[in-house]
Amino acid sequence: MFKKMIKWFKDKLFNNQNKLRISDLNVKNHTVMINKQHYFLAKAMVTDIPEILEIEKKVYNGNTPWSSEAFISEFQRMTDRYYLVIRYHDKLVAFAGCSFNDKKLDCHVTNVAVDPDFQSRGLGYFLITKIIKKARQMEFKSMSLEVRISNFHAQRLYEDLGFKKKDIKKAYYDGDHEDAIDMKLDLVSLDSSPTNFGM
Repeated sequence: MFKKMIKWFKDKLFNNQNKLRISDLNVKNHTVMINKQHYFLAKAMVTDIPEILEIEKKVYNGNTPWSSEAFISEFQRMTDRYYLVIRYHDKLVAFAGCSFNDKKLDCHVTNVAVDPDFQSRGLGYFLITKIIKKARQMEFKSMSLEVRISNFHAQRLYEDLGFKKKDIKKAYYDGDHEDAIDMKLDLVSLDSSPTNFGM
């Protein structure tokens, strides 16, 4: 009887945590100002996938590192995934996503891409700061990501946000087998200045 009560309590606690997590990962779709320009920020939906794949093709020289099926699988994971898109008028121009690891209390950035026509406008920076803010609200301790060893622009952006280079992952990427730099951000000691993360 006692074991049944313990099991019931654990199940109840787990279900409540999941409900809280779904609530935590809700996105209020709204207009945002980024570098004096209006954009629309929204939760990524399955219907966005064709436009997301088009951005990937532009960014990765005709390749799509993630398939439509991979994105569908990610978007269906309501309790530990967080994906955002930015639209300019009706055009999807940037997206980013992450996964939340409850055991390690680490938020892992899975994907970030900005349409080349909209790069250097602060959209990638804005999306990563939104993810940082969400992870801090959920009391996660760290954020991690991989970046191509040749992508100096992205590395500078991440370093500006406080990420530190930790390791090299050899032949990490499919296709060209380029190395990746493993980067990590300590969310506990991070300066919580509203100037940086209040967007």
